[in-house]
Formats: sequence, C-alpha cells, structure tokens
Amino acid sequence: MGDGGVRLAVVDDHPLFVRGLELLFAATTDGRVRVIGSTTDAAGAAALVARCAPDLALVDLHMPPPGGPRAIAAIRRTNPRVRVLAMSGSDDPAPAVEALRCGAEGYLPKTSEPEDLLPPLLAVLDGWAVLPSALLRRLIGPTRAPGLNLDDEERRLLRAIAAGLGTVEIADRLHTSERTVKRMTAALLRKLRVATRVEAAALAGRAGLLDERPDR
Repeated sequence: MGDGGVRLAVVDDHPLFVRGLELLFAATTDGRVRVIGSTTDAAGAAALVARCAPDLALVDLHMPPPGGPRAIAAIRRTNPRVRVLAMSGSDDPAPAVEALRCGAEGYLPKTSEPEDLLPPLLAVLDGWAVLPSALLRRLIGPTRAPGLNLDDEERRLLRAIAAGLGTVEIADRLHTSERTVKRMTAALLRKLRVATRVEAAALAGRAGLLDERPDR
C-alpha cells in the first residue's frame, strides 16, 4: 500500500453491505483501507470511478440491469488502471466467468469471512488474479492436463499462484525477495506458454498440482 493507503469504490445495491465494509476496514486496517465512494446503481459505476479515482473497485455481480458484469466492463473502459474485484452471494460460476471476461482481476464470494477479505484485495492490487480454489476446480473441470515439466521450485511457485497468494506471501514462502518472485513468475508464465496467472492456475488444476500436499 502506498502512503495514502488503499482507496476503494464499491458498486453494490445493498447499502448495509457497503456500510459493513466501511466499518470492517476502519476497525482492522487503522484507516489504511478506506471506502471513498459507492453506488447502488450499476449504470453509475463508471461515473463513480471517474469521480473518485479509486485504487480498486468492488463490484457485486447480481445487481439490477445493466448488472455487475457490464458495470465492470464500463469501469475498465473508463479507467483501465483501476483494479476490479467481483463479488457475489451465489455459488453459480457463470457470472464469475463473465466478470473475468469483462476485465475483473478476481472474484470473491460474499460468504467470505470478514478477516479473509483484506489479503485478496491486497493481492489484486499487487497484480495477482484471485479466485477461490473451489471455483477454480469447477472452472477447469475433471479433465487432467499432461504432466508439467517443472522443477520443485517452479511447482511450489505455481501452487502458490493457484492459491492466490500475493508477491510478499510467496516471497516469504520461498524465502526469497519480492523482485525474485516477480522474475520467477514471468519466467514460469513463459515456460507454461500462458499470458496470465489465472491461466497458469488453471493449468495447475488440470495437472493435479492442487491435489498435492501443500507447501509448508
């Protein structure tokens, strides 16, 4: 986080949820994460982002027309630098997939525990894609990809990416620097011939890496 903290915009038609986020971040981050603007109208999402210039926009997918996914697309057109994290109270993966296609960097269920919300937000701001492992498994299906030709360190890195860990957490897990993690990640994506961390995570699931014993 920068010196000014993290500035959030929330697009959600449940004012109590928005107020809950405001209280949560005020209580748990000493004001370092702040909700600086919100709207209950998906059609007003782009205008909200243009007015507030947040670091991250949280968008509820299940809103009245034009709906959350179209709000995400409008935000991306208005300010491509703003990171977007989609949220939903539904178990249906289809809206989450649509949100990713519209430009969201990640997805979180609204059933997440309050204390579990902050790490994914920071991971998205750090350039990572965030998906719950259960949703990732549903998206990739039961088919398995051929075995990946990776060494032990690359496999540990890929499992960490698939788990949605941020650069700082991965650096701590691999006992290396953040710069080294970024360099290793770029090299891994090239080796896997994928463009994004979400695609790399999907490969990890198809290859069975998500079923391996977690790293300690």
